[in-house]
Formats: sequence, C-alpha cells, structure tokens
Amino acid sequence: MSTAAQALDVRAFNRFYTRRIGVLAPRLSGSDFSLPEARVLWELAHHAPLSATTLSRSLQLDAGYLSRLLRGLKARGLLVGQAHPSDGRQTLLKLSAAGKRAFAPLDRDSQAETEALLDTLSAPQRQALVGAMTRIQAMLEPEAQPPAELRPQQPGDLGWIIERHGAIYAAEYGLNPGFEAFVARVCADFVDRLKPGREACWIAARGPERLGSVMLVQARDETTGRVRPGIAQLRLLLLEPHARGLGVGKRLVRQCSEFARAAGYRRIVLWTQSALTAARAIYAAEGYRLVGSEPLDSFGRAVISEHWELAL
Repeated sequence: MSTAAQALDVRAFNRFYTRRIGVLAPRLSGSDFSLPEARVLWELAHHAPLSATTLSRSLQLDAGYLSRLLRGLKARGLLVGQAHPSDGRQTLLKLSAAGKRAFAPLDRDSQAETEALLDTLSAPQRQALVGAMTRIQAMLEPEAQPPAELRPQQPGDLGWIIERHGAIYAAEYGLNPGFEAFVARVCADFVDRLKPGREACWIAARGPERLGSVMLVQARDETTGRVRPGIAQLRLLLLEPHARGLGVGKRLVRQCSEFARAAGYRRIVLWTQSALTAARAIYAAEGYRLVGSEPLDSFGRAVISEHWELAL
C-alpha cells in the first residue's frame, strides 16, 4: 500500500477517534472548559510550576493563542504566578486553590468517561486496545517512551515469540511457513528440556506490550542432540520493527552474556544469516566473532548461513 493510501487511512481514523471521544465539542461534557483550557489545567495540576513557554512547547499551542487562554483562566481566578528563580523575564504558573477545585471534577469526570468507554469491552479487548495505543505512541514519539524492562518469560510469551517470528520473517525476508514451524519446535524444546539456572528466556516489554525476545540454552550436537559441555547457545533474538534502534537488542544480547558467565559457561554460540545485518552488528558489538559460513537453502530462500561465537 502506498504512503498516500495509508495517509487516507490515518486521516479516517483521526476523524473517527476525535468524534468518538468528543474533542470537537466546544466544551468538554458537563464542564465550562474547552479542551485546550482543560489541557492547560491538567498540565499545571501535574507539572506546575511551569512557564508559558514550557506550556506552549508541551501542548504545541501557538504562543499567542496560549496567552489568550492563560489570560482567561487568570481572569477567572484559576491561576496564580510566581517569580522565576533564574529568569526575571518569565513568570511561573500554577493552579490557585480555586483552580484546583475546578480541576478536580473535570479530572474525575474524564476518568469516569474513559472507564465507561472501556467497560463496553472484554478484558482481552481492553488489553489489545491499550497495547495498540501504546504502540502508536511509541512509533510516533520513541524518544518520549520509558525504557523497556527485561523480564523472564511468562505464560503466553512463547506463543507470541512463534507468531511474531513467523510474521516478521515472512514480511521482511520472505521465509516460508516452515520457519514458523521451526521456531515452534525450538520453543517446545525449551519447555521440555529447561534446566533452570542453566537456561532462560527473556522478554523485552514496556508495560503490557512485548518488544522483543531472546533465549539462552545449553548447546547441543545437531546430529546426536547431546549437550555440549560448557557451551551455551543464543536463540530467537527478535525485535518488533518499531523497537529497533532503541538499544533493546543490545540489552537482550548482553543479558545472555551475563547469565552465561554466572552459570559457568565457557562460550556462547549462535546461528544467523548474513542478511540480518542489524542483528550481526549487535553480535559484533558484544564481542562475538564469525567462525564459519556456508550457502544454504533455508525456508524457501537461498541464504548465507553464519556461525558466531563469544568467548566468556
């Protein structure tokens, strides 16, 4: 789909959403405030004291328009000013006692309306909705997002790992469904053979949203399936496209290194493909070295298979 066609879809969603949450109404439901006025009150209720310049930048409002809003709120006795400690040209603003009283029911009613909107959905639907909103914000404002946490694998994570590997590798590298089946077998083996303290799986997550994954397991001989003493294997490193470039992949790979050292492994091995340039850069930065490569027909594609190792 072209960018122009996608832009039409985004605009259609914007029209739907602004209508659905009522932002086009001249006043917020049940209040005497417009949406911009309510946004100013919210910012000052949570982040005061603030200068008009900071408010303008935070709310992306024209300075002249914001100045008129602030004059109106001051005339109603809802704001008070104080001297800026380091810039005599600016005044810091905060809510007056009357402003706090006016904001309280506004905030309460907004919370109740949002909860009523969510109450029409099932728990899985609510989770999907909030996750989608989180992903939109993360894609459009990646610099404003909190850092991802690395947590142990939980119920449901392995299914996500299988599904996302299948979808992402098909879309980006043209791998056939055999790759998804391969990942499913890796995940099944992880569960069946798990040795706590020697093997682990981590999920990179931001709240309920999964951003990536990686596994560290005992390396096994490809022919006999026997454990290779002292050697670990890194498997299933994956990042969602919108989570790339944020350092999450490096953290996942570093987590494997630290775990392997603590578990007493001598080295870590991994298999990848030459086309996975971003992953290869992460491995190289961690200290892995390429020890072998060969052409291979892999899941419907001719690729260059690579073996990498990290001495611990």
